[in-house]
Amino acid sequence: MRRRAFLAAAALPLAARRVLASPRVEVGLERVAAGAGGPLRGRSVGLLGHGASVTADGRHAIDVLRGAGVDVVRLFGPEHGLRGRAAAGEAVSGGVDAQSGLPLVSLYGDKTKPAPEDLRGLDALVVDLQDAGVRFYTYASTMLLALEAAADADLEVVVLDRPNPLGGERVEGPVRDAAMPESLVSMAPGPLVHGLTLGEMALVANARRAKPGRVRVVSMQGWGRGMTWDDTGRPWLSPSPNLRSAEAVMAYPGTCLLEATNASEGRGTEAPFLIVGAPWMDPQKTAREAATPGFALEPTDFTPVASAAAPDPKLGGQRCHGLRVKVTDRTAAHPWALGLRLLVALRRHREFAWVRDGAWLDTLSGTKAVRAALERGDGPDAIVASEAPAIEGWRRDRAASLLY
Repeated sequence: MRRRAFLAAAALPLAARRVLASPRVEVGLERVAAGAGGPLRGRSVGLLGHGASVTADGRHAIDVLRGAGVDVVRLFGPEHGLRGRAAAGEAVSGGVDAQSGLPLVSLYGDKTKPAPEDLRGLDALVVDLQDAGVRFYTYASTMLLALEAAADADLEVVVLDRPNPLGGERVEGPVRDAAMPESLVSMAPGPLVHGLTLGEMALVANARRAKPGRVRVVSMQGWGRGMTWDDTGRPWLSPSPNLRSAEAVMAYPGTCLLEATNASEGRGTEAPFLIVGAPWMDPQKTAREAATPGFALEPTDFTPVASAAAPDPKLGGQRCHGLRVKVTDRTAAHPWALGLRLLVALRRHREFAWVRDGAWLDTLSGTKAVRAALERGDGPDAIVASEAPAIEGWRRDRAASLLY
């Protein structure tokens, strides 16, 4: 499997290495550039990408592929749009990409899966997306829907792989209950924090199809499963407007759960997902009760304000008491446990309320079991322990598709 999935690419020339400031990890896009397009050269392709689909020196995948002799004829954009500027949930339109002049198909909103006519005339569909390593971040689901459409059209999918910023060993949280409806925040298989790159995710999903499609992965050079983003030597470029730092990514699988509550997850502040709180929160008490290895929780006050990244932030204009989350040990950090502890602590405030009576937490976690456990008084450690058997099963199931 590994041998078939790898796409051989020559080492970057010395001059290019100087320009790239020698990151420890070379991504799939850079390996295609180094190999002057490889098997994509001369082929007509569609590109599913976004604002973070760039080389370490800032060249976008559109320009890199064209420069390597690949005929990019159509673009596909996920949530936040091809250029990564739209706010969460904001409608994203297709049409023509102003910078490249290429036709653009939006895969967020009313349409989430390429139609047969969108793929007509292509020799391959290229996917280059920087993911966050957690199921409810929608890029994995968008890729999987594109993979389904391509398989139905007998079109090859080529994934230009990028690091999982949480690493490949960290696996946490529940698997999605089969009874829960699928959506863009729930399609990826495995636990909530799955520990796969998007290339590996494509291989896992394809292997589960009754009739597998044609999937090729342009693997990274230098990435190891124990690496988090800070180990890669690569600059962080936000894959969405509110995920602004590698530190925020480390907290995101936990602090994003506050979306399901009447507390703020930090949208409308300078550090979304690293600042949480509410006008009614007791910061000192919450910090004590939510203490989690690998994180420091420091009391702070903040007022969410509207911006392009958060046009209508929760609790906008209201003075909030809360916590600034800091990652103190990336190896010891378990963001899912942090999120559970924050929820337990917040529920002890009489002003606490679920969004949509708790249905949004069910959607984010992929199961009703987490909310049920919290409401009957189960502690975070008990919830985490209950998820261990499924996590071990997932580690076994994914093993054949691992590339690193």
